[in-house]
Amino acid sequence: MSAARAARRRDRVYEAVTLTLAVVLLPVAFVVARGRAKHVACQWALATRFPAEDLTGLTPATRAAFEAARAQALWRDGELIGLTSGHRTAEEQARLFAEAVRCAGSPQAARLRVLPPHESRHVAGTALDVRPAEGARWLETYGARHHLHRVYDNEWWHFEYRPGRRPERLPHPGASTPPAVAPAWPSRLVRLTDRW
Repeated sequence: MSAARAARRRDRVYEAVTLTLAVVLLPVAFVVARGRAKHVACQWALATRFPAEDLTGLTPATRAAFEAARAQALWRDGELIGLTSGHRTAEEQARLFAEAVRCAGSPQAARLRVLPPHESRHVAGTALDVRPAEGARWLETYGARHHLHRVYDNEWWHFEYRPGRRPERLPHPGASTPPAVAPAWPSRLVRLTDRW
């Protein structure tokens, strides 16, 4: 059996166990939170499956959207969605960006994967890096119902809370902002055309 096939089989076992745990916890959740029992039981089961997750720092709307989406994924389709990274402090993001610059050789190359703190939605508490790939596929298909959108072609795991219209898909994080230094010719061209 290939490693990928064994990992997929293991993931299916995790999904079945997590769903079973949610069902077992449902009566207790009904006592604790009658109108939200399915949601609460699901969050408890997911916290057991992904004990290292940290949802603190996400905006209340982002956290609510993420919890609702993954509860729907588990109850409706038996699909798990875990959080690898959510909110980051500006210091954490600066460290990640500095490391990416060191590895990639330049700030421009680093921006293909990581943004500086003042541009990162992780720092704002509205970005989510999720796992596994199947959960990300589910979120890409159904996440818009919860205002969660994949925004970069090169990052299957990165989703952002964006209420309103679906954001334009960008090739990579660095494509989301204009270059720091604009080329000189447009301003010169404007000056020339102003004379006419």
